[in-house]
Amino acid sequence: MATPRFTLQTSEAEGQALVINLVGRLDMETTPAAWREAVRLVEVRQPPRLIVEAAQVEYCDGAGIGLLVELCCRQEGAGRQYEIRGLRPQFRQLFDLFDPADIPPLPPERQIHVHLAEEVGRASWRAWQELYSLVAFLGHLVVALAATFRHPRQRLRGGEILLAAEKAGVNALPIVLLVSFLIGLIMAFQSAIPMRRFGAEIYVANLVGLSMLRELGPLMTAMVLAGRSGSAFAAELGTMKVNEEIDALVTMGIDPVRFLVVNRFLAAVLVMPLLTVFADLVAIMGGSVVLLSLGYSLTTYFNQLLSAITWVDFTSGLFKALFFGGIVAWVGCLSGLQTRLGPSAVGDSATRAVVAGNVLIIVADGIFAVLFYFLGI
Repeated sequence: MATPRFTLQTSEAEGQALVINLVGRLDMETTPAAWREAVRLVEVRQPPRLIVEAAQVEYCDGAGIGLLVELCCRQEGAGRQYEIRGLRPQFRQLFDLFDPADIPPLPPERQIHVHLAEEVGRASWRAWQELYSLVAFLGHLVVALAATFRHPRQRLRGGEILLAAEKAGVNALPIVLLVSFLIGLIMAFQSAIPMRRFGAEIYVANLVGLSMLRELGPLMTAMVLAGRSGSAFAAELGTMKVNEEIDALVTMGIDPVRFLVVNRFLAAVLVMPLLTVFADLVAIMGGSVVLLSLGYSLTTYFNQLLSAITWVDFTSGLFKALFFGGIVAWVGCLSGLQTRLGPSAVGDSATRAVVAGNVLIIVADGIFAVLFYFLGI
């Protein structure tokens, strides 16, 4: 077993003095651990007198001298005594260059008191900036889409769209099916309990069919897509931003929105209705499991379901799914392009993409609900 390069030992002397014995090399590699331990001892015990035994210090650089000066400054600032013993002459010369009495103490941390009105103002300004960036990026995206469709052979890259569709849609299908099946099962089970009192368990089919086709199918699929694919878009573009790949595209005269965002936007818009169809079918299957357990046949269940739903219910859900898919890609890509530098920048962008995407999806769903009500749909 290798001998440690440095050890710190403590003992008590007469008169409640704390003795810190330093042994070995006190350099930039060993000083940080010794610094934490020595400062902790002085803060906890607050000795009236501190004795640092440095006779066994073989080597001491500027970091080690800084530790000795720090211990003396703490004792000096508290009005307590200190003594450095046995420090070799070559190290003592360096230590004597610093007088603990001349080193000013660190100023206490200022507590900044922010008034409520100031906090509200800052939050409002940040919200306005976020809204402005969303609208500005949407306009940029619409222009890029128009340019792409104006010259599809030159600017539309089918391979990139299919790859993004596979990552965002095909790979997301298992989790979408699982969530949808459980939602249909739970909703049917919870509604069958009160309906049994009136002998109306068969209307569970109406509830599951209408709620999934018109509302929950596209809504839950969009939320799953925002949590999975929207964050992936933000992480991919955020990593490219941190690695300065986005800046390289701009330097070469390539628009990042047209080159990177359009493909992901089209892929999300295309796969979102397909995922919604699968989600609706699986949720209906989940509801059928509950009615089968109650003694109804599949024929009865599907006849009741077909009598309750129409093509308008089905197409209205798909219409909303198109917009929800666009929102997921829009917000996810914007969060990725707004990534800043730092170790947590990409993670912050992914989190912002999920939160903002879900909020905008709920807002859009509310707008569609009001719009469909006035249109009589």
